[in-house]
Amino acid sequence: MSGESRRRADRAGLIGFALVAALGVLWAIASPVFSVPDENAHATKAIAQVRGQVVGEEVPGVLHLVVQLPDEYRYDPRLLCFAMDENRSADCGAELGGEEGLDWFNTWTGAYNPVYYALVGWPSLLFGGAAGLIAMRIVSALIGAAFVGVAFQLAVAGRRDAWMPLGVAFAGLPLGVYLMAGVNPSGFEVAASVALWVGVLRLFESHVPGDPPAIAYSRTYLWVVVTISSAALVTARALGPLWLVVIVSLSALTVGWAPVRRLFATARSWIWLAVIAAVGVFSLAWTLLGGSLSSQARPGDAPLVGDTPLAGAVYMLRLTTEYFQQSVGMFGWFDAELPPWSVWAVVAVVGALLFLAFASLERRAALVVVAAVVACVVVPILVQARSVSQTGIIWQGRYGLFLYLGALILVAWLLSRGAERVRFLSARYTWGAAVLMAAFGAHAYLFVMYRYVVGLDDSITAMWLDPEWQPPGGWPLLVTLYALVSAAFAVFVGRLGRAVSQPVDGTVAAPVVGSDVR
Repeated sequence: MSGESRRRADRAGLIGFALVAALGVLWAIASPVFSVPDENAHATKAIAQVRGQVVGEEVPGVLHLVVQLPDEYRYDPRLLCFAMDENRSADCGAELGGEEGLDWFNTWTGAYNPVYYALVGWPSLLFGGAAGLIAMRIVSALIGAAFVGVAFQLAVAGRRDAWMPLGVAFAGLPLGVYLMAGVNPSGFEVAASVALWVGVLRLFESHVPGDPPAIAYSRTYLWVVVTISSAALVTARALGPLWLVVIVSLSALTVGWAPVRRLFATARSWIWLAVIAAVGVFSLAWTLLGGSLSSQARPGDAPLVGDTPLAGAVYMLRLTTEYFQQSVGMFGWFDAELPPWSVWAVVAVVGALLFLAFASLERRAALVVVAAVVACVVVPILVQARSVSQTGIIWQGRYGLFLYLGALILVAWLLSRGAERVRFLSARYTWGAAVLMAAFGAHAYLFVMYRYVVGLDDSITAMWLDPEWQPPGGWPLLVTLYALVSAAFAVFVGRLGRAVSQPVDGTVAAPVVGSDVR
């Protein structure tokens, strides 16, 4: 491809990184201390690990592993006085590192894989208290933004990418960015998976037999992206290796058998595959031997503890739509849920995109879309049903984000290559969808601020008249900045969609592999 195509892809990556990083930093500053789900457990693990305590210690009479904390991070349980109570503001009267806090914490993440915590824990050595936590969040947000930036870069690195900017833009929805900007490996997992979905698709595309579609980057670069993203994903959480298998399998189904076979038959691929396999084995070994598997839950800890896989599967199936809603609009410790009407902006965008796919794609490609949608429902059910006896129902919507975002990327990929009849809609639809999602993001940020500044039982006008809690800089400034950055993100996605709405250099690439199979 031309040098201009590569420059466009590089610009897309840099701008995408900058905008997602800005959104993440604003979430990092605005979220009260430990208000991100399980952040107290993950942050204390990171703080202890960078000081040498990689795994917590067992203490008689204490349920979870114990980690030791320095004075500047002494833990006061009152820090979470607002958790799970949507009507209570974040003004708790306690501070991280206060004299009344404890110099230890019994974290349920004490034996988790150390990679993520090493990446985000080091700022705690430079700062203390709430400032140190915000610094760790910012580092986490920058790492997540880097993965999303690479996804944007590769998304527009080919000839037929009309719908790809929109596919990756879903990673900029507020919940994903919120998680990336918290001290919690869930956001790390989501960001790495987005880069991996696009990277694997591009890598398979580069192995299409005959005259493959031109790509702006070499196979070596694609392998670097896939290897780093895979390593991040498999070490983020215990189920990471399984998620890697799911991503590769669905991506292979999308592009067809020929490029997949050629990739695995190419000797140069084996070195990269060996590195990925080695990291995967390390992750599995840490999980199996390091004590990070979930222990047996007590009957009151979660629903269906000790029950059968069938009961767990039925329970999960009934909650499927709720999990979808959680993956868009559930913030905090289940105490900052967006109003159901507000998520319809995202539902409308996703629904229309799926409708276009089913209405315009050839049979095989449409069946791939069906498989991706079915996977979004079935994979969580199977995973949770398998462990329900031990853990009970502990699944949350955010755990499926890697899969939901990936399915949308696959749909965008297929539309870009096998739906010529609706190509003329891509630029306009991308603009409209980007604007809707930006408005939704600004609303979500304001709503979460409302929840923490005064609590949801007060009128929203109390935020101005009688705020009980304020983030650094004050909520009006942060909300204004978030709205502006969201608008800039919408403009970026819209313009990028328009730029790639026509084939590069007037060339016409073949449809996606296998899309003509009837």
